[in-house]
Amino acid sequence: MSCTGTKSFASEVHPIFQTVCSNAGCHEASSTNGPGPLTNYQQIFNARTSIRSAVSSGTMPKNTTLTATQKNAILCWIDNGAPNN
Repeated sequence: MSCTGTKSFASEVHPIFQTVCSNAGCHEASSTNGPGPLTNYQQIFNARTSIRSAVSSGTMPKNTTLTATQKNAILCWIDNGAPNN
């Protein structure tokens, strides 16, 4: 995987988490799964190490798969310091 350019949390990363992680019922506001809720920047930022590991190994998300573009956006965003942008 090669990262090009900065990935945007607001427009590229957060929508993936909303659709695939929190709205799917795995990491909603009251979740106790894995790192817990992943509904906002601070929660996702705090869990970034475990998220990176799970996304790169393919163990997350549990009930679906990420596209190569989605996976790349998450991993590149984390590798670039996980900015709140």
